[in-house]
Amino acid sequence: MCGFIGFTGECEHRKEVIRKMADKIIHRGPDMEGYYVSEDMGDGSVTFGFRRLSIIDLADGAQPMYNEDGSVVSVFNGEIYNFMELREELIGKGHTFKTRCDSETLVHGYEEYGEALTEHLRGMFAFVIFDKKTGTLFGARDHFGIKPFYYNVTDKGSLIFGSEIKSFFAHPDFRPEVNPDALRPYLTFQYSSMEETFFKNTFKLPAAHSFNYKDGKLTKKRYWDVDFNNKDSYTFEECAEMIDRRVRESVAAHRISDVKVGAFLSGGVDSSYITAALMPNETFSVGFNSQKFDETGEAKELSDILGIKNYLRHLTAEECFDAFPTIQYHMDEPQSNPSSVPLYFLAKLASEHVTVVLSGEGADEIYAGYEWYDETPLMQKYKKIPAPLRRAAAKISAKMPYFKGHDFIIKGSGRPEDYFIGQAMVFPEKEALDVLNEKYRNGPSVRDVTAPIYDRCKNLSELEKKQYLDLNLWLPGDILLKADKMSMAHSLELRVPYLDREVMAEAARIPAKYKIDGKYTKSVLRAASNKTLPNEWAHRPKKGFPVPIREWLREDKYYAIVKEAFNSATAAEYFDTEKITALLDDHKAGKANNGRKIWTLYTFLTWHRQFFGA
Repeated sequence: MCGFIGFTGECEHRKEVIRKMADKIIHRGPDMEGYYVSEDMGDGSVTFGFRRLSIIDLADGAQPMYNEDGSVVSVFNGEIYNFMELREELIGKGHTFKTRCDSETLVHGYEEYGEALTEHLRGMFAFVIFDKKTGTLFGARDHFGIKPFYYNVTDKGSLIFGSEIKSFFAHPDFRPEVNPDALRPYLTFQYSSMEETFFKNTFKLPAAHSFNYKDGKLTKKRYWDVDFNNKDSYTFEECAEMIDRRVRESVAAHRISDVKVGAFLSGGVDSSYITAALMPNETFSVGFNSQKFDETGEAKELSDILGIKNYLRHLTAEECFDAFPTIQYHMDEPQSNPSSVPLYFLAKLASEHVTVVLSGEGADEIYAGYEWYDETPLMQKYKKIPAPLRRAAAKISAKMPYFKGHDFIIKGSGRPEDYFIGQAMVFPEKEALDVLNEKYRNGPSVRDVTAPIYDRCKNLSELEKKQYLDLNLWLPGDILLKADKMSMAHSLELRVPYLDREVMAEAARIPAKYKIDGKYTKSVLRAASNKTLPNEWAHRPKKGFPVPIREWLREDKYYAIVKEAFNSATAAEYFDTEKITALLDDHKAGKANNGRKIWTLYTFLTWHRQFFGA
């Protein structure tokens, strides 16, 4: 919906500074701007800036938003989907509303519930509320991390916060510096996996967390978590019926808007199901001129069946490479998932026709759709061996040099905390350390990143441990980051109906055997979608958002572009340039498939050039 920025403490020319900061994120809100500058100077002063993309209550939904006497002021990015029910509840408790927009429920909700406000919210959100009476800042990020929230504590002790890091650059006390610890885990995960970002001393507020800031002290707490422990005793068909009702209810809640709403549509079940439930006037698809890397035919065919206008584009390597620096600028941190590239163009295409789109992100994490969640027939047979013996074998294998079957035995332990790091694994840790210069090898290990998450789900099944890790790491760090940044780059609001607290609450109670049945992943979701979708869409194998980077990097033109980056002084600062150039040359010669590794290195160097000029 919007973007916000703010800071505490003294700063000369606060009004001028906050305007410059807000201008950095004008793409998030081109329709309107708003500011709050507290009268109090000194350490207790607060300054807010806001850029609005008008979605609901177009005339009166300006921010910052105030309560009746002006003692509570807030800035907010996102949508509260239960705001009408919450509004009526608050009116019944004596609160007076001036608008019919969802953002006003936050200020009155804070007045009524205090920091327990988050317990009443259903939606995607990041917000900050300033309570003038107590001199307290209170803020929160939504349950799944759909909307971003960054903060930085300056050398002077003031707090800078906002929707995008790039706006911090306009604050005189922000000191941009590469975080040397971020690079090691990035090479393995392909995204920024730590709370501290690639900018030293700048942090992400984790999903499902709120914070309190007063007298220069910031405290955080988790206000919500996924609960997989209470399983339903429904039959498979009853679960499918339950999912169908809930998905349709969530889509109905997510379609509320005073502007045009469309849908992203690939050929897969997730977006197809959302589209069929929404029945928008328009759908949007992109692909490449290669049958292996294109699902636009299926998307067009389904749109025709449903009687919906489909807009589609085929992308070229040249336009993707040309746009890549801009993509990394909007991303704020390096993120090398290749699907960010077509998503950028998909959002651009949709923004030419609508202001809001619904999309299918989250279904794989909630209903277990990834292939990595499934087991091969051989693994199923191996797991008939008693668990203590398998775990003992895995423990011994982990200490031995690599041999054929090494990874199979470790995975056969049934302990994903020993082998599963999420849906992406680019550089194995040893290879990551090998290409990094010594100064950048000291970041956290993969185990350092994943262990605190696994520690919170010790009693879950093997499948649910994997889901829990992805919901807390991969989903906010990769999937939702690119969804937000690529859509907002084009002033487009992207909504994700699967990632809803009510959808999650029901999905968490579904038995694992209904999610993966030996034939399909997310089997029960497919059965639910089959009530609306033709069978070939409901049961089509997952294809993802494939991008032909492997082929591009073997073409002379793009090989030369990447090689120039690999031979730069910046590359020499961070990497062993002989080793990374060898990865590129071997790939070009067809000796190895190093496409993802090369792209991950190139992504970092492209990001670095955008923010540090070299």
